[in-house]
Amino acid sequence: MKKNESTNAFFKITSTSFGPVALLWESHKRRPKVCRILLSKPKISAKQLLKKLYPNAKALSCDIINQLSDKIEAFLLGDDVRFSLDIVRLDLCTEFQQNVLLAEYRIPHGSVSTYQRIAAHLGKPNGARAVGTALASNPFPIIIPCHRAIRSDGMLGGYQGGLKMKKTLLEQEGVQFDQAGKAIIGKMHY
Repeated sequence: MKKNESTNAFFKITSTSFGPVALLWESHKRRPKVCRILLSKPKISAKQLLKKLYPNAKALSCDIINQLSDKIEAFLLGDDVRFSLDIVRLDLCTEFQQNVLLAEYRIPHGSVSTYQRIAAHLGKPNGARAVGTALASNPFPIIIPCHRAIRSDGMLGGYQGGLKMKKTLLEQEGVQFDQAGKAIIGKMHY
């Protein structure tokens, strides 16, 4: 969903150990579907981002969104939660971004991959930067665990919720880091 897009968008704010998380959703084909998840960033909360990007969204929830909110909260506390993609509007992404997000979604809990490995897996051996860009604008962080992609040198790369959040999520999944902040890679995917 594009910034300020005129829709019948609704939101639910979930309090987490990483600050508020905003679920932006709409009714699509008579089912609640998430259009965007906003994470709090080091200098701006998800609530502030929501007001800035989607000022016309209305506070509303339903059982399906409440259940998703509970699962996100559990995931952020370190539980090994599996999310279904049935709840998200992947159709709002470009074909390339969908391919990147689906590849990222398949990286299991406790494993990591690199932007370069994902690009090679997708048949784009020189596409690490494009993969990084697609993940940087992942509209569904947490559901699609883009924190599991790191740089080829073992450093974190970027993350919408900030590097501290990315590192904490990986540590909760059992990924260890050396004193320089590089991931000690045990399980590499792709």
